[in-house]
Amino acid sequence: MDLCYEALNGSCGKYVRPYGIHVLMLIAMMLTTIVTFIGNLLVIISIGHFKQLHTPTNQLILSLALCDFLLGLFVMPLSAVRSMQDCWYFGDFLCKLHTCIDMTLSTASIFHLVSVSAERCCAVCSPLTYHYRFGFPTVLLMISISWLIPVVFSYMSTYLELHLHGDRDFYETHVHCVGGCHVFFSHGPAVVTSLFSFYVPGLIIIGIYSRIYMVARNQARSISLQLNQLRRVYPSEGTHCRAQKATITIAIVVGVFLVCWTSFFLCNIMNPFIGYTTPPMLIDALVWFGYVNSTLNPFIYAFMHSWFRKAVRIIVTGEIFKNNSSRKQLYS
Repeated sequence: MDLCYEALNGSCGKYVRPYGIHVLMLIAMMLTTIVTFIGNLLVIISIGHFKQLHTPTNQLILSLALCDFLLGLFVMPLSAVRSMQDCWYFGDFLCKLHTCIDMTLSTASIFHLVSVSAERCCAVCSPLTYHYRFGFPTVLLMISISWLIPVVFSYMSTYLELHLHGDRDFYETHVHCVGGCHVFFSHGPAVVTSLFSFYVPGLIIIGIYSRIYMVARNQARSISLQLNQLRRVYPSEGTHCRAQKATITIAIVVGVFLVCWTSFFLCNIMNPFIGYTTPPMLIDALVWFGYVNSTLNPFIYAFMHSWFRKAVRIIVTGEIFKNNSSRKQLYS
């Protein structure tokens, strides 16, 4: 087996892949990183530039896009080098910093999904009081919580090395090596981290969107009954389509979230209890599946809206540099 540092004792092993697989990995990681970077940058520019988009709701989307943009800018490139080379050549300091930023942004992205879900629930379930509940102070508080808690949690896990608590000797003997930057959690921290970063937020999101679906379905039925009572000749197809669209949107939001993150966090919580026998390459691949969630977020929360498509056209064609372009009407 090749080594990351041939001249050093205790060097990590380096797996040499076939050329074809190497090229496919490079293309996939480059595309994921570029799409994440560009997609979220377009969201940031759109909401930041056009005054019509300066709403409390869009501030949540803007903060989520910023989180995913930073993940594509600072985390994914170094993770790609590590995945391609099976080695970390940037030193222990950057390893800890990269791990801390990775945990912070990935967790913050998930927390933002909870905030967006809560905002949508209030808009659908309590439309009369929505504008009073979700003003800029409320959104600012939600954004602050979505950033601050992941920062503190990631710092404590990484720099205070709480993720090694209970299994430090095993890590030093069997995992740690020169040229490595491994994702490692001992028994207790693996459970706490998985619950904090995925399972609890995931259950909250599922619960919120289940509530949204039930309310939307009841509203559709109520509208249909009112129309029948008034004996108006309106087909029920429109009501059915609205309910169907709500169902599809909920399925996409929850489905993408679960598909991207479930595998990694199942592996993360199980690995300590099966003797850390999960292959590092599998863990690395599951981490990238989690990253894909940040790649897809712009499509789910912005690309589905007509105002974003109009904003992108203005940005791409250069109209954004014209006078008063920030006052363009993107939706009526």
